[in-house]
Amino acid sequence: MFDGDCAEVMRLYERILGGKLDALITYGESPPEMPCEPQDRDLIMHARLRLDDQLLMASDSNSQCPYEGKKGFSLSLVYPTVSDAQRIFNALAEGGQVTMPLQKTFWAEIFGVLVDRHGTAWMISGGQMNS
Repeated sequence: MFDGDCAEVMRLYERILGGKLDALITYGESPPEMPCEPQDRDLIMHARLRLDDQLLMASDSNSQCPYEGKKGFSLSLVYPTVSDAQRIFNALAEGGQVTMPLQKTFWAEIFGVLVDRHGTAWMISGGQMNS
């Protein structure tokens, strides 16, 4: 969940990760049987970013479910090449915090962990090692 900036963040992820942002539905667009509070009308209820055969979905918190930050999870992306992983890692890290710089591991040629400028934690790896 995001704190009122879901649309902005998902557009950023679309630019960085590629794919296609094919849904940005506000609480105000919900059907009459699902009314929303007036202050929530312009917030995003459902955002959907298509990444090949995967979906990244998100929403804004609302007045009935106040924002409490992001905790207890990381999104993991695996790329076939080191250069792809480096490019995505560096773009997501801009304005954020790198918690583990990209480095070789026993499971991947390169792996790193970061929290982006919007508070989302990411684990990025690339160039998988042969098992």
